[in-house]
Amino acid sequence: MATKKPAAAASLVKSEMDWRIEDDMGTLARAAEITGELLMVFGRQDPHVPAEGRAMIYQTLTAAGVSFTWHEFNAAHAFLRDEGLRYDAELARQALGLTVDFFRRILSE
Repeated sequence: MATKKPAAAASLVKSEMDWRIEDDMGTLARAAEITGELLMVFGRQDPHVPAEGRAMIYQTLTAAGVSFTWHEFNAAHAFLRDEGLRYDAELARQALGLTVDFFRRILSE
């Protein structure tokens, strides 16, 4: 038996560089439901979330009144993963430092 997806659910999908909100079990249409603060980290050369997609995410979170910090690194997809050619140890150290600082602040509140 197929489960009907909620009408309000949506996700960011890429089709030939066309980013849009599409009916799915994703998150963008539900951004207003986010109650916690977010730490967003992206690699600018990530083909999975190009500039247009990042702009849409940023604008959606802002319009929904979500509390978030935004960081973009001059890096590829998976630059934090400590294996493979895309790994960048220095950028990973910086991003993980931001993450530790974020958790310290949030968890001490």
